[in-house]
Amino acid sequence: MNRDTRGGFYISQIKQLGSRIFEKLLKDNDIEDFNGAQGRILFVLWQKDNLPISELGEKTSLAKTTLTSMLDRMAEQGHIQRNHDPKDRRQTLITLTDKAKLLSNSYDVVSDQMNQLFYKGFSDEEMKQLDTMLVKVLHNLKEYEE
Repeated sequence: MNRDTRGGFYISQIKQLGSRIFEKLLKDNDIEDFNGAQGRILFVLWQKDNLPISELGEKTSLAKTTLTSMLDRMAEQGHIQRNHDPKDRRQTLITLTDKAKLLSNSYDVVSDQMNQLFYKGFSDEEMKQLDTMLVKVLHNLKEYEE
């Protein structure tokens, strides 16, 4: 393996810088209902609501303790509810409130702005290639963690 690679370092920098820019875009768009980290949880739930905490953690890659404290805050803000799964009472489902469902359009505006910054100067083919490679890296890391 080539030891002159710096992919992990670049990904770490991209995450840090991207998070700061995302927070700025939320502020610039007068979105105060949630922060960038909460937006990641909301984004997953906007795709598929009523998820078990374990699946939400898997889809967001957040540690259970981090996710739990974030969900507590989001419940206090009126964004999510915890409900028992009618099929398995031991399982807790995370459900969006109507208030949170209405925030989706605001998030989409900021997400589109972020994507424009992220993929600036990329051809359609380059965007697909990058996404494919990043999914591969994510898979490798998840596989190692298991």
